[in-house]
Amino acid sequence: MLHQLRGPAKSLYQFYMVGFLVFLALPLSIVAVFAFNDSLFAALPWQGFTLDWFIGQTEPKFGILYDNGLLSSIGVSAAIACFVTLFSLLLATANAWLFIRFDFPGKNWLYIGLLLPLVIPGVILGVAILVASSSLANSIENSFAWELEWLRPGFVLVVIGQVAFITTIATLVVLARLRKFDFSLEEAALNLGANAWVAFFTVVLPFLSPALIGAAVVSFLMSFENFNTTLMLVGSDAPLTIAMYDRLREGSTPVLNAVSLLLMLGSALIALLSMLFDGEKKSG
Repeated sequence: MLHQLRGPAKSLYQFYMVGFLVFLALPLSIVAVFAFNDSLFAALPWQGFTLDWFIGQTEPKFGILYDNGLLSSIGVSAAIACFVTLFSLLLATANAWLFIRFDFPGKNWLYIGLLLPLVIPGVILGVAILVASSSLANSIENSFAWELEWLRPGFVLVVIGQVAFITTIATLVVLARLRKFDFSLEEAALNLGANAWVAFFTVVLPFLSPALIGAAVVSFLMSFENFNTTLMLVGSDAPLTIAMYDRLREGSTPVLNAVSLLLMLGSALIALLSMLFDGEKKSG
């Protein structure tokens, strides 16, 4: 497209692209720079370079590697993200298979219903799940005297809330890949004596593996950084986004900048590995 532009139009397009990249990169760069600021405040003026916000072991400059509270919240976020990724991939694969392989009444309406979590604000979704689960837990407790703690705010409810909308995104990724599948390959496997499950795992699943890996990366990252829905459903063990929010309300040190920098590097690494794997699959 760029080589088709001439004169002022080309210059304007280049100016726009540079401005857009600066707009995206500048806030992240500021966060990264102030992770090394030798100050108790994550703001100007610059007080000098330090690694204390990463490796500091004494108050008030307590680094992320020795901050048990933040490290615990990272572990909670990682555990939630792993469960959300697993359940989202299972449901996404089943959803995609259902929409591609079967025709049934109300199929279009079901597809629209699948997309609804994408247009519902995360806070509203979280509140709806919280109200529904709490009402159900109260009804069961009043009727049968059973206390179902997993229906109360906490780890399980956060996983359920995140799966509710992340599954939609994972389904769209898997569905796009499955539409390109040649189902005559599956029929050939069935004709050669394989049953439906063997044909799926030996023929269909390998074809879906790039989409599944991509969906897993997206699901994990979206779960790890989710805030709106999680805020409504969190219990005593807060994931990282909620822990950082609590620290910011109290007036935190640049240790949060250090955490943010590590998260940016981790996300970039995961994305890079995913791209490399996808490139190897295509070249192979």
